[in-house]
Amino acid sequence: MTGQLARTYERSRVPLYLQVASALRRRIEEGQWRAGQKISTLEELESEYQVARVTVRQAIDLLQQEGLVRRRQGKGTFVTRAVKDKRWLQLETTWSSLIATIEDNVPRLLPVKMAPPPPRLEPDEGAPAAAYEYIRSIQSRNGEPYALVGVHLAKAVYDLAPEAFRSRAALPVLSTLPGVEIARAHQTLVIGSADMETADYLKLALNAPTAEAHCVVTDTAGVAIYVGDIIYRGDCVKLNIDLLTNGDG
Repeated sequence: MTGQLARTYERSRVPLYLQVASALRRRIEEGQWRAGQKISTLEELESEYQVARVTVRQAIDLLQQEGLVRRRQGKGTFVTRAVKDKRWLQLETTWSSLIATIEDNVPRLLPVKMAPPPPRLEPDEGAPAAAYEYIRSIQSRNGEPYALVGVHLAKAVYDLAPEAFRSRAALPVLSTLPGVEIARAHQTLVIGSADMETADYLKLALNAPTAEAHCVVTDTAGVAIYVGDIIYRGDCVKLNIDLLTNGDG
């Protein structure tokens, strides 16, 4: 194994065959191998990725279980179907577009078994409310989970519409509550990896890539009335930004 590949593999705790399977899956997603086309031979893949033959076989077996490829005795391995773009979830960068994207979401509430953690607030993200209600949920699309959500709502705000907050996405409810004036809404995004709990809830491999959004909404008094931490599956997210929207152009 070359030094560069060895260092790349060693930086990840993901088993080698999963890393190889991920690389092959990406080739199919990007159209390098199309439906009906024969992929590289085991020997070629073994040489390219500098791994043992058994590792390549395990990677191919995994893709075959997923229905992406099929082995033909004496002929090789062929792509059975094209992979649709799974990055359907566009992370919005404006308040109105964010609300429109999630207003129809129906969360599946999760039990909060332990005392919830305090909301995570940076010095410039507003003053904490006197008390918070904590809601945890899973967001799904077509029966497949794509986001693990933890939301702290100021108790005074939550008490205005508790049933709505527990049956709908919180931000759309918050945006239409009479008497609640929103002064600022700010969201940051970082790239992370799935821990054991996240991997279990979102049906991911341990350490699979995730996109982690931290959203804070403050009222006119500077109080953080909504603090949301959302972990998205990394394989369904894309960020699309119009660079000229607020620019000089």
